[in-house]
Amino acid sequence: MLLDDHEMVRQGIELGLSGASDIKVIGSFATGRQLLDALARQSADVVVMDFILAPAEIDGLSLLQALNRRFSQCRPLIVCSHYTPATVSLSLKAGCWGILGKTQNLTELISAIRTVAQGRIYLQPCMVPALQGTQSVWEAISQKNTTDFASPLRLNACLSPKEQEVLRCFLDGMSVNSIAAKFSRSASTISTQKQSAYRKLGIRNDSELFKFTQQFGALG
Repeated sequence: MLLDDHEMVRQGIELGLSGASDIKVIGSFATGRQLLDALARQSADVVVMDFILAPAEIDGLSLLQALNRRFSQCRPLIVCSHYTPATVSLSLKAGCWGILGKTQNLTELISAIRTVAQGRIYLQPCMVPALQGTQSVWEAISQKNTTDFASPLRLNACLSPKEQEVLRCFLDGMSVNSIAAKFSRSASTISTQKQSAYRKLGIRNDSELFKFTQQFGALG
């Protein structure tokens, strides 16, 4: 089954997959609700889904968790235009079986679908070096079958309490100097804690932090 809020994208993928004799598209949907309703009537081996849908739609992580709770036999494969180590790690923890960038061609998508259908994790080779320092992604892979999907995932899963405090204050609009004064720490200490949190989350700049909190929920 296919899930993307852009009909032209879905049509293009379906057309591209039509040449693969071992792959059959049995449903194409614009919303997560439509997908879940369809899976309740007919099972699918793989769901090829976009991670970021329309603003009013269920977020990607919540949808992955719902798929794993209700349709554990189905293996989600994310096709997205933007990803970072944090995106990959959190998605794998939520039950995703593979991630493919939209810059890849349809031949690569077909390969990814076949890999996931066989019960193997699919990651693009270019993702692996960036993940070498992200321990949580390897834990997500090794513990995939024992993850408790009933527990909501949070961005702060790998952060220390002080790093969580710093990011929460920063998201509230406070400056580094203001946070330093609040917790009686030096500005350099606050800056170091902020950058340490960014490294753990695979985030490179402030705009990515705000983007992730919009997608994954608030810290805390």
